[in-house]
Amino acid sequence: MELNQRIARIAAHLHPSSTQMSENPILRQSNCRAKGGSPGFKVAILGAAGGIGQPLAMLMKMNPLVSVLHLYDVVNAPGVTADISHMDTGAVRSNLSEMIKMGERLEGMILVYGMDLVVIPAGVPRKPGMTRDDLFNINAGIVKTLCEGIAKCCPNAIVNLISNPVNSTVPIAAEVFKKAGTYDPKKLLGVTMLDVVRANTFVAEVIGLDPREVNVPVVGGHAGVTILPLLSQVKPACSFTPEETEYLTKRIQDGGTEVVQAKAGAGSATLSMAYAAVKFADACLRGLRGDAGIVECAFVASQGWPGESKERVGSKH
Repeated sequence: MELNQRIARIAAHLHPSSTQMSENPILRQSNCRAKGGSPGFKVAILGAAGGIGQPLAMLMKMNPLVSVLHLYDVVNAPGVTADISHMDTGAVRSNLSEMIKMGERLEGMILVYGMDLVVIPAGVPRKPGMTRDDLFNINAGIVKTLCEGIAKCCPNAIVNLISNPVNSTVPIAAEVFKKAGTYDPKKLLGVTMLDVVRANTFVAEVIGLDPREVNVPVVGGHAGVTILPLLSQVKPACSFTPEETEYLTKRIQDGGTEVVQAKAGAGSATLSMAYAAVKFADACLRGLRGDAGIVECAFVASQGWPGESKERVGSKH
């Protein structure tokens, strides 16, 4: 008799009925955690099925600081969700696409999950011949809508905004949050880490070092001549000829155009952007964990200048 009961309990655990799954939220796949899994942070990616979003989702799934990963896009989010769900990493994934489409359900679900970090790569990529003004006309509305949802559903989350043009989308997001009464300048960060990643790579090529050993602060904005690499502040300390300074500055400023032209109409920087975004997101998560000395460059509200500018942000900011 006892043996039969044990078999029945095991069978019920392996093959729960649909009634059990619907009535008991603990059994829902999106809430499940592997036994022994370490706690971490809850992260949402809005625009997870795009050229940046997919590699970004994969890399975030691999981050040991992420315990729950929510993915959203207007199309193809279920496929991306299913794909990365097969990765044997600690983060549990969930698909938010249907909840976004049904506004009342979105609000309830995100309040339940309580995002710690929201990363926004949503929007159209830059194509040959497109200016950042062209991008603005399309992506501004997308960012506005998503930030309105964030303000309602997870107002305390840190927001990493990737959608270009960052120089313009960050102020738009700020105004949305101000209108909603949820604006915190320390939690709205324009992701310009790709400028730093490029600067580290290009400078390392010139001075003959491993890029991982190089750190180049990049301030200003995130478009063309507004990108200002501080070559005098490179670590390890080094010096450049006037020709090297001119070459490096121009290449760092034109890095995005270099990729757009090389892809010949097939898109913009996606893989390197995803890599840079994950580096920045990881820094944010380590800061949330309480790690000291986390300092990165980002496009944020500046107290020294009107509007926004790119600054180094960290645990003391």
